[in-house]
Amino acid sequence: MAATAREDGVRNLAQGPRGCEHYDRACLLKAPCCDKLYTCRLCHDTNEDHQLDRFKVKEVQCINCEKLQHAQQTCEDCSTLFGEYYCNICHLFDKDKKQYHCENCGICRIGPKEDFFHCLKCNLCLAMNLRGKHKCIENVSRQNCPICLEDIHTSRVVAHVLPCGHLLHRTCYEEMLKEGYRCPLCMHSALDMTRYWRQLDNEVAQTPMPSEYQNVTVDILCNDCNGRSTVQFHILGMKCKFCDSYNTAQAGGRRVSVDQQ
Repeated sequence: MAATAREDGVRNLAQGPRGCEHYDRACLLKAPCCDKLYTCRLCHDTNEDHQLDRFKVKEVQCINCEKLQHAQQTCEDCSTLFGEYYCNICHLFDKDKKQYHCENCGICRIGPKEDFFHCLKCNLCLAMNLRGKHKCIENVSRQNCPICLEDIHTSRVVAHVLPCGHLLHRTCYEEMLKEGYRCPLCMHSALDMTRYWRQLDNEVAQTPMPSEYQNVTVDILCNDCNGRSTVQFHILGMKCKFCDSYNTAQAGGRRVSVDQQ
């Protein structure tokens, strides 16, 4: 299944008292915006009316000796390891999840790094199996998810790449499939529908239209290949003559009797 690298990671609450629900760490961040101490930027943003800029964090406090010090991986007083992984750019402390900092994305991603590549046009880290096999859309990750309208690029939720090249949060994609199969932006099929189209072929063949509709045609536009064609009208669906998709729409809605052509 198509997938992108996601930002940072989610901590397992059963691992112990360190950190918060978001990260496993042994320090608090001193927010440069309000000078308050929080376990992470997400905890800060939930409780404050402004956002913490991760890149501007300069100081952290050890949860064991409470020493306030410059941001680093190990406490300078008691040698407590603040995080198995530490990024001195994002100031991300967490357990080791094979994270890596992507300079092009500008943030840390869950790895391993060798399993992902950064597509310069999409401006996003993608799974290696998508190299040369995905449709590029310039800066697609800088757009909000069309389902929840929230940010995709810095989201901690995995993004799903649709065949058309658009991105959705994986959770939003899974919810969308419960009610439909089309990309909400371009109406292209969001997954391989070949098997379903063949089932629909059988249903159409077994469902003859009433006599007054048997010689009626309609102009259609295919949402998958953008082809235009004239086909016989059927209540169950009209199949594209070019790609055999039923993901079509009437173009103008005009129906013409075959006898009149």
